[in-house]
Amino acid sequence: MRLPDRALLGVLAAALATFVSLGAALPSVWTGTAAISDVPVYQRYGDAVERGSVPYRDFRPEYPPGALAAFVVPSLVSAGARDYARAFGVEMLLLGGAALVACFAALLALRARGPRLAAGLAPLAASPLLLGPLVLTRFDLYPAAVAAAAAAALVTGRDRLGGGLLGAAIAVKLYPGVLLPLALAWTWRRRGRREALVVLGVCLAVVAVAFLPFLAVAPDGVVWSVRRQLDRPLQIESAGAALLLALHHAAGLPLGWSSSHGSQNLTGGAALAAAIATTAAQAAALIWLWQRFARTSSLSAAGLADAAAAALAVFVALGKVLSPQFLVWLLPAVALVGGRRFWPSAGLLAAACLLTRGWFPDRYWRLVFEFDALASWLVVVRDVCLLALVVALLLALRPTRPAAAARSA
Repeated sequence: MRLPDRALLGVLAAALATFVSLGAALPSVWTGTAAISDVPVYQRYGDAVERGSVPYRDFRPEYPPGALAAFVVPSLVSAGARDYARAFGVEMLLLGGAALVACFAALLALRARGPRLAAGLAPLAASPLLLGPLVLTRFDLYPAAVAAAAAAALVTGRDRLGGGLLGAAIAVKLYPGVLLPLALAWTWRRRGRREALVVLGVCLAVVAVAFLPFLAVAPDGVVWSVRRQLDRPLQIESAGAALLLALHHAAGLPLGWSSSHGSQNLTGGAALAAAIATTAAQAAALIWLWQRFARTSSLSAAGLADAAAAALAVFVALGKVLSPQFLVWLLPAVALVGGRRFWPSAGLLAAACLLTRGWFPDRYWRLVFEFDALASWLVVVRDVCLLALVVALLLALRPTRPAAAARSA
């Protein structure tokens, strides 16, 4: 395989240096004092495994088995809360770097060069600035990096490797599963049903390798961890909650909240109705997207990248839960959006990240306890940006004309 020339490698080096420098400039990450951090939870999991406890049997992590490595490794190389926070931060810096390398490889395959290549890497490279300490105090760079590697493999024609990496990403955090139908359609249309079934088998085999050992010793614990993710109520920052917050401030709609499933959620009949409506819209949009992509007159790597970004945006923007760290999932995906669609998509995502910083973490508890007006409207505007991103990406998924497809190929 031919290596990229020096100028292209320079763009990657600049992106990596930017990411590491901005991450290193977040003091609360390295002192273990970041507000509303998940690192103490991860440390409990990692330290328990280090002491010999069996996950899902002796304690119940809420994440899939593939996530455990991110929690255990810092425990093995640290002693105490501050050391663990530093080790975890370094681990996330490395995984963010891996995500940048994967995006770089995918962008080269999509023939991005010069300013477009630099612009594609810029949102992820600037993520410590766009999102603040949560980038390095959540483990979401881990599944994002593996999912980005899967996308890079698929757009470069390495379908089986892409299927395996996608299985690994699903085993870390379930959300990359929305990319599997796209990967199967991509392979089926180009290489036939048999090869698509092989890719599916590779993906499921990797998932099985991660899950089966724990299912064998603690099936109840594994099932509980999956159910905990699937049956969550309407989280206070989701699109459905944003609508209710707007009605609360504009029309006096009464609201209540409670903590469960590791988040703060709206309660009551209106919240239940909003959760059902957004979940239905999410499912309908994903099914439409999968079918649209599968029926495209002529597939292209650029079309696959656009569809993948759209699927993840739909999953994030229309879900019952929209925690701030979910925006990390979108950074590598939007980097690969093609043509003129990239610029508005990147702008909307950057705006969503900066708006999130307006209430998280400093005003988050005011949002929860008081339904703080400023924080509430920031949530509303942020979620509108994400919905606009969804619309922009879905509208781009129109059938490719044969002549245009031939030129793209």
